[in-house]
Amino acid sequence: MEPFSPLEPKAAAETGSSVPEKKFRVLVGVTGSVAALKLPLLISELLKIPGVEVKVVTTERAKHFYNPQEIPVPLYSDEDEWQLWKGRSDPVLHIELRRWADLMLVAPLDANTLAKLATGICDNLLTCVIRAWDLRKPLLFCPAMNTAMWEHPITAQQVEQLKAFGYTEIPCVVKKLVCGDEGRGAMAEVWTIAESVRRVVAERDLPAQS
Repeated sequence: MEPFSPLEPKAAAETGSSVPEKKFRVLVGVTGSVAALKLPLLISELLKIPGVEVKVVTTERAKHFYNPQEIPVPLYSDEDEWQLWKGRSDPVLHIELRRWADLMLVAPLDANTLAKLATGICDNLLTCVIRAWDLRKPLLFCPAMNTAMWEHPITAQQVEQLKAFGYTEIPCVVKKLVCGDEGRGAMAEVWTIAESVRRVVAERDLPAQS
């Protein structure tokens, strides 16, 4: 991945326009749930929203479920965090990303990362971005896990803790899971997630308003 540049995108003066196009910047976090298979489709749907710019932060385990060649936007992982920083004057990637984004969308949010976020653990690029997140900006999360994991009592406690931080849940749904079980725990449908983002953008009176 190319090094993160806080100067992206190029200034309007360089393109000959006197008024820069206002973009709504969405940072997508993807974790190690099988629902990460849907990442290419999710990105495709988000890019259909006018005025939206997208970057992705992935956990290492999430990489197992998608082909990075199918992700047409910048994709960042733990390796990029450490490669970018060489000395005291260098940018810190998780801080640059939280500054860049207008909205964060974590889809899917697996049980492991849910537990980390609820307790403040920040041991990778994604969880560091969220730990440093500006709570004045929206953060949407989409739980995804096996039904037995979803029904464990601690899951409800952790979801409520994230909501207490001011984050917004896009609830999981009931369906037949990849493992063969049937029940609640599947990530919300991609169109539901994209529509939730569209509504946030519209509420803020930015270009994606239809």
